[in-house]
Amino acid sequence: MYISTLEIERLTPDQMGNLLFSDIEDDQQHGDCIFVAGSSKAMTYRLPKAVELYKQGRAGKILFSGGVKWRGSEYTEAEKLKRGAISLGVPEKDILTETLSLHTLENVLASLLVLDREFHLHNIRRLLVVTSSYHMRRLHLTLKTYMPEWISFTLCPAEDDNTREDNWFLSETGIKRVKKESGSLIRYVKQGALKDEDVLIHKIEC
Repeated sequence: MYISTLEIERLTPDQMGNLLFSDIEDDQQHGDCIFVAGSSKAMTYRLPKAVELYKQGRAGKILFSGGVKWRGSEYTEAEKLKRGAISLGVPEKDILTETLSLHTLENVLASLLVLDREFHLHNIRRLLVVTSSYHMRRLHLTLKTYMPEWISFTLCPAEDDNTREDNWFLSETGIKRVKKESGSLIRYVKQGALKDEDVLIHKIEC
């Protein structure tokens, strides 16, 4: 079903799970750069995934995106992630940072200039995308909406402890995150801010 036809109030837990998690898997392709969206927990979950992909040789550069300074930190998300990557053995020359963005759309828009300066956009064919699995659908649609159409995306979810496809419904935190993310995704698509997409989801009965 197309996301634009959905109503958050009528979705069952199974349908919300399908909306966010269906077809979110790594196709194992190589790319030009690993694109990592920042968050308050990115050091714990997303950084190890990005470094793993880099050390596997899946891409030769990592771009950390995020300008938020979380409470108690003097560094932006991207700056913290860069320092963490260097400590894990990634050469500084292979790390790009974007430190202006404050949310998902800005992650994408602000990263365009960084990518263009490093590669020239017309040379980029594929990005490896790292974020939490429950956030991946929205980030992927944001990339498809605002980045050049010739760029493809390989989805490399970094699983956290309590918002995975197999356990989000077992905790209050997971349930709140999935419901909020589902509502945001549907709202942005209905507004026209994100491309619509046909998602594998069971039909809602009248």
